[in-house]
Order: sequence, then structure tokens, then C-alpha cells
Amino acid sequence: MKTPIRFTALALSMLLASGIAAAADLKVGVSMSAFDDTFLTYLREDMDKQAKSYPKGDGVQLQFEDARADVVKQLSQVENFISQKVDAIIVNPVDTASTANIIKAATAAKIPLVFVNRRPDQKDLPKDVVAVTSDDVEAGKLQMQYIAEKLGGKGKIVILLGDLANNSTTNRTKGVKEVLAKYPDIKIEQEQTGIWLRDRGMTLVNDWLTQGRDFNAVLANNDEMAIGAAMALKSAGKKDVLIAGVDGTPDGLNAITKGDMAASAFQDAKGQAVGSVEAARKMARHEPVEQNVVIPFKLITPDNVKDFK
Repeated sequence: MKTPIRFTALALSMLLASGIAAAADLKVGVSMSAFDDTFLTYLREDMDKQAKSYPKGDGVQLQFEDARADVVKQLSQVENFISQKVDAIIVNPVDTASTANIIKAATAAKIPLVFVNRRPDQKDLPKDVVAVTSDDVEAGKLQMQYIAEKLGGKGKIVILLGDLANNSTTNRTKGVKEVLAKYPDIKIEQEQTGIWLRDRGMTLVNDWLTQGRDFNAVLANNDEMAIGAAMALKSAGKKDVLIAGVDGTPDGLNAITKGDMAASAFQDAKGQAVGSVEAARKMARHEPVEQNVVIPFKLITPDNVKDFK
């Protein structure tokens, strides 16, 4: 009589083990707009860490894909995730105005969808679609308010815009201009897109200097362009121009520490990463989630930069 009991116990233990394995096997497809973007690299790394932080029996497997700034490629990646029957999809959109087809495909397949870092332009998201982002208008306000006070409410500024296809660019610049409305003696000398890139930021500022344009501050939509601006100004021997960025990347923090940048607005990559992976995990398990998660920006200056390192 002992033998059947032993086999029954073994069979039961195998069933339990397979159940645990299934619970640990949540598959989440992740399409990032570009792997070579500095901030998005930190975001991706933090998402990977979060996925690996769950206890045994409660894990998440992330499958990362690089959309290479191509809207069509990103939609194809989402469609591939759907055909693989993943448990959830996370998307960092290439173009925030071109997410309708992604939403339509995911919702039709009844697969939970999470947008991270960049929120789609559409106001109301459908059920089972979540956004984990930060308020980019707030970032622009933080950097511009600090610079306006440093300028004493007078002067000329230039604005380095990010990728024009992203509402992060639109909203950060909107925040800058909302603050400028309170300072009529601060004028915008130039604004052009550096598409988030350090070398483009450097080239634009160098061109403006070569043209003889005079400005007292550079407001960049991200740290990479701000660092490029700092390099151009240093090369030209200009030491009195204030520079502000957004993101609070390690390179941005070092630039503030060295005095090459005056300020940045810290964008919490870890907060966005944790929020997006956790939302995908909960939705895949049919648990309630908040549909719009906003991770706050924080102003970084020489006075508090050490707190962010």
C-alpha cells in the first residue's frame, strides 16, 4: 500500500512544481524606440533588473527589441509579440502620435499593453492600456525657472529641442515657455532640434556662435544635447553661458559637478522601469493597476547634485 501513496505524492509534487514554473514564466515583449539613446539605455537596464528581482515562482522574462526609431518596425515588433502569445507588451513609442495601430493590435488580441517613458498623444487610453511616464511640462518648468532666476529675469536663451516626433519634446518646451511668460525680458534667440544627440547639440551651438549670435543660456530638452552645448561653448572660450538639461544621467550629473552645466531635471529611470514592469506583471495576472502612473521630476543643481549620485 505504501508504493501507490509514494507515486501519488510524487505526481502531486510534480504538478505543483509545474504550476510554479508556469507562474514564473510570464513572458513580456518590450519594444524600445532606440537602444542607442542614453537615457533609454538606463531605462532598459533598470527594467531588466526589476524583472530579475522577483522571487522564484513570481518572475518575469523580458524580450527586448530595438525599433531603431522606425514606426513601422515598432508595429511589426508588437505584432510579432502578439503572434508569440506573450503575456504582456511594454512599448517605448518611437512616435507618440502614431500609437493607434499598436493599441488596436494589442487590445484586439486582449494582451495588456504598457507605454513607458513616453505617453501616447491620445487623451484617453482604452482599458488594459497603461502609461508609466513623467510630466515633461514639469521638467521644462523646473529648468527654466532656475535659469530665469539665475539670469535675474533678463537675457537671451536658445532652446535645443529633442526629436520633434515625441511629445516629450513638445511638453518640455511648453514648460519652458510657460515660465518665460512670466519673464518678458527673457527672449528666445533660437530654437532647433538636436534630436536628443550630444553631437547635434554641439554642432547647433557651434553654428550659432559662428553666426555671431549672442545668448546667455541654453535650455536643452535632455542632458546629452546640454553636454554637447557645453563642449561647444568651452571650445569657444565662453564661460558665462548657463546650461540646463533634463534627465539627470550620470554624465549630466558629472557635468553639473564640474560646473559645465547649471542644472538638470532628474527623470527617474528606475521609477519608470519598476512601474512599467510591475504594471505589465499585474495586468498579466489580472490584478488591478493604476492606468496613468506619473513619476515626478526633481530639480538638480550644484547644491544637491551629490544626492543623485
